[in-house]
Amino acid sequence: MPADFPYETRLNILHGPLEVIDINVPDAKNYKWFNQTLCKVNESVVRVGIIEGEYHWHKHDNDDEFFLTVEGQLLIDLEGRTVELNPGQGMVVPRGVVHRTRAPKRTVILMVENAGIIPTGN
Repeated sequence: MPADFPYETRLNILHGPLEVIDINVPDAKNYKWFNQTLCKVNESVVRVGIIEGEYHWHKHDNDDEFFLTVEGQLLIDLEGRTVELNPGQGMVVPRGVVHRTRAPKRTVILMVENAGIIPTGN
């Protein structure tokens, strides 16, 4: 469960259809690793991550994840290589791929994933 890790992960959906969505979530400034679900689109959710530091190695057996860097720099460690995503760049990590995300400085990312995904992995 998300509470078992040192991250602030909020799975509640902040916005419904036809609402303006602001990715600047005021509570994020109180955490090094903040993740908030913004909205649901069909059976997927859009989350904002405002992060600094590293996440743990994990995988999702049944779910792909999409990461888009809005501000800062996101590093995605994979077995054998690291992918660097700068603002405006994104990548899909396919289901079953072991990975770890890192941000050397404060970074804002958007994630799109299945609404039922366990953010910390299987």
